[in-house]
Amino acid sequence: MNNIFVYCEVNEDGLIADVSLELLSKGRKLANDLNIKLEAVVIGDQIQNIENQIYPYGVDVIHLAQDARLFPYTTLPHSSIVVNLFKEEKPEIAIFGATSVGRDLAPRVASALRCGLTADCTSLEIGDHTENKTQKTYKNLLYQIRPAFGGNIIATIINPDTRPQMATVREGVMKLEIFSPNYKGKLKKINLEKLLKEDDFLVEILERHIESQKINIKGAQIIVAGGYGVGTKENFDLLYQLADVIGGEVGASRAAVDAGLVDHARQIGQTGITVRPKLYIACGISGAVQHRAGMDQSAKIISINNDPKAPINKIADYTIIGNVGDILPKMIKYYKENSK
Repeated sequence: MNNIFVYCEVNEDGLIADVSLELLSKGRKLANDLNIKLEAVVIGDQIQNIENQIYPYGVDVIHLAQDARLFPYTTLPHSSIVVNLFKEEKPEIAIFGATSVGRDLAPRVASALRCGLTADCTSLEIGDHTENKTQKTYKNLLYQIRPAFGGNIIATIINPDTRPQMATVREGVMKLEIFSPNYKGKLKKINLEKLLKEDDFLVEILERHIESQKINIKGAQIIVAGGYGVGTKENFDLLYQLADVIGGEVGASRAAVDAGLVDHARQIGQTGITVRPKLYIACGISGAVQHRAGMDQSAKIISINNDPKAPINKIADYTIIGNVGDILPKMIKYYKENSK
């Protein structure tokens, strides 16, 4: 009891989603800090080698609900299972991916259990808190950290009095790390007859259409990203040319997307994709906290900006002061010459 629970999503191939594995990696670290167990909740059907998929991330217990009616995801049966499981197991912390499934499921669970929920966290840590008015100290709370007030500040949110402490986390925010390849835990099968009612299956999915992902920015090792400062679609074409020469993908800030310079599928940041490439070239990006939240874990950052005081320059390893339209053609030229 009072352990950390991670809700694990299952994809079309019967595999645990990457975001869930990332949360297990972080959950293991939090569990170590608190000296408690890490437990996973897996709900679906035709799940491939679940033990081999999950145990290496340091999971002590897998709670498995397996039934043909539980995949694809529908709200009522999944929420009934999770709510009743949490009532019985009384977790200290519960973490969900900030996906379409997690954003549907987590609020229902939080509402049913009368506890708090913080959405789209960018960091999770363990710490203490002292109430100023009463001087009461709360030990080992979950710090749920996320941008707030339009991204102008980073807020640390706590739930001192309600349990579980719940949060959703975007894909790519937490580092995916194997805890131990030979780690072994315990598998517990959930008694569905005890938890589910006929009413939970009132909604039936008759037909599904899934559009395949056309752009894989998350997996790119090199990203050339543009912001509003790029100025025009013609200048944005230079980003595509540079990305083609160096074997990268093109990304963008929200300001560039809102200006119609590039498709939303390429948006990086708090309201887009979180990336961790080996090289991130930021072109005409001011570096608002919302954007930095999606790329500040890049191994190497190069900033190209005509503003020496742009916030992005503070986290860049190298800064080139100048106009994107002048600098990128030179970079493309020299890269082409050196690649011959």
